[in-house]
Parts: sequence; structure tokens; C-alpha cells
Amino acid sequence: MTHPMQAGPQPPFDTPKQVPPGLESEMNPRPDFGETSYVGSGKLRNKAALITGGDSGIGRAVALAFAREGADVLISYLPQEESDAQFTARLIEAEGRICVPVPGDICSEAHCISLVQTAMERFGKLDILVNNAAFQMSHKDLSEITEQEFDKTFRTNVYANFFLCKAASAHMKPGSAIISTASVNADKPNATLVAYAATKGAIQNMSGGMAQLLAEKGIRVNCVAPGPFWTPLIPSTLPPDKVKDFGTQTPMKRPGQPAELQAVYVLLASDQASYISGATVPVTGGVPFI
Repeated sequence: MTHPMQAGPQPPFDTPKQVPPGLESEMNPRPDFGETSYVGSGKLRNKAALITGGDSGIGRAVALAFAREGADVLISYLPQEESDAQFTARLIEAEGRICVPVPGDICSEAHCISLVQTAMERFGKLDILVNNAAFQMSHKDLSEITEQEFDKTFRTNVYANFFLCKAASAHMKPGSAIISTASVNADKPNATLVAYAATKGAIQNMSGGMAQLLAEKGIRVNCVAPGPFWTPLIPSTLPPDKVKDFGTQTPMKRPGQPAELQAVYVLLASDQASYISGATVPVTGGVPFI
């Protein structure tokens, strides 16, 4: 057995500063997305999933786990992330599953609708939606947050979530699942991530409302609330001193690795979670989430 504090790389980290949205291929150390550890058991056999931000980080880990559980996957990502997305697509196809990589900006409702339509065209159905893509920037003063940045943060994290849930739920059958990536920031907002933290609170609240609204249609809606996780979002949006010591604020003194979230997303997507809806599952490295 491995001690949880030693289950992943520990700070300090020396990884290059990146331009947003960042690439996993340029990180040091590379995130662990479960390539050598995750073992599927057919929990999602012949299901079809759409995952935003599926090119890297948490999205890549979830996409790989879903494929190993038997699902076909459409991954959504920004055009700048094409190299990471193609790597993820190869991982999924190596499991004998279909991967449909679709670049584009989910800030646009038209693109969100198109993603759902593409999934329906390629798979003939849509059983799982994972709203995972996110945008954040770090600031020490409110005056640094522009209207354009505030708007982009909400459109990427909240508006796109709504657009996709609205479009997907029109096609989903009873037993389907929607999972959104919230954050420990929904409960404990970081002072330097004011806009981002606010969107995560909105996502959690909106998911709770949708869980009630969609229950009669047989669609479950839940959130996962990660603490600090080692993904391209970190070296591309945080100052170097924060990146160097990232994760040390948790009781486990390290950031989580994307592989450590896979089992939670698989459970919430599976039929084994048939009575779980309106929930938020925290994965925080020991930080209390109330």
C-alpha cells in the first residue's frame, strides 16, 4: 500500500511558465492520467460520452477511464490544444473505442449545440455529458480583472455548462448522467481567483437545480469538486511562486493527480450511481468541504 502523501509528485516543482490554455506535453513533471494504473471493468459498456476540456488534465484522465470502461468519447477542446487532443484520441482508440476530437470555443452556444449534434450523429445517442473545460486567471487586486476577462470566465465555465446541459438533455434517455467539474473554490473561494471561484459556486448551485428539474426525465446531475490538481491550467494561469509550491496548502502537502479523480467520474457516470443526483463529491486532499 502507498501512503497517500507519497502517491504523487511532491513540491517544489520546476515547470516552465506557459501561455493559457497550456499544454500537458510541456509540463514537468507530467501529470499522471492513469495510463499505467486505471483498469476498467465494463461499467460504461457501449455508452457514449461528451467531455469538454478532454484534451488534457482531468478531461484526459476521465476520457481514458471512460474508454477503458467501454464508452465511446467525443472530446471538446480549444484549437491551440490540438497536439494534446490528438494524443488523447490515440489513447482512446488504443482501447478499441471511438474518439471524436472536436476543436472549438464553447463560449459560443452555437458550438455547444454543434458538439451535441456531432455526438448524436457519430454515436446515435448521448449517455454522459462531462462539463469539465474551465478558464481562470489569478489576480492580487480587483482592478486587474477586466470586463472582458470576467465575461470570458463566466462564458467558459457557466454559460457553456448551461448551453451544453440544455442541448444534451433534449436527447438524453433515462439513466443518462451529467457531471460537472466544480471546485473546492465553490466552498472556500481563493482571494486571487475571484471570478473563477464565483463560477464554480454557480456551477454547483446550477447543478443542484438541474438535478431536481431533470429527475423526471431520468437524467442525473452531479458535481465533482477537486482541490488543487496538477493540470495545464496551473503553469499557464498562476504565478511561478504559486506553481512551485502548488498543493502544499493541503493536509497531504501535494497536488492531486488527474488519475486520482477517475474513479469518482466513472461512478457518477455509471448505473451504480442510480440514486446519486444533486450531489457534490469533494476530492480535496484532506481539505474539508462542507
